[in-house]
Amino acid sequence: MPQTLPYLYETEVRWTGGKKGELKAPGLKNLEVATPPEFNGHEGVWSPEHYFVASVNACFMTTFLAIAEMSKLEFLEFSCKAQGKLDKVEGVGFQIMEILLQPKVVIRNSQDLQRAGRILEKAERNCLISNSVKTAIKMQPELAAANE
Repeated sequence: MPQTLPYLYETEVRWTGGKKGELKAPGLKNLEVATPPEFNGHEGVWSPEHYFVASVNACFMTTFLAIAEMSKLEFLEFSCKAQGKLDKVEGVGFQIMEILLQPKVVIRNSQDLQRAGRILEKAERNCLISNSVKTAIKMQPELAAANE
């Protein structure tokens, strides 16, 4: 039986020591996450900032793949570099101000070049993660004391 909307995506992060944690989601491999080196964190470990930029990049790819399939665009390769620009905003704090996507698509036939460009533009407009970036964040804390 198919799920009905809204779909829910659950994750859990657990501190593992220092400035590192383990990110979990039901049915998925666990991922290590840490504060980035720019904030006195760890080299060589994915940070929330990386995951944020990667989330937009991966969503852009999957959106492109869906639209290309529906449009019957024959392509041989797809890759996309993404760069997130983090800066400090007065009165707000740190924010990723911009994500630059640099997709590269190799298509089978040169007559499809313009159509491939339109499909990339449509994918960028319809990426649900890009469209959700200003999602409201709510918190429901649970506090406990170890001595009780």
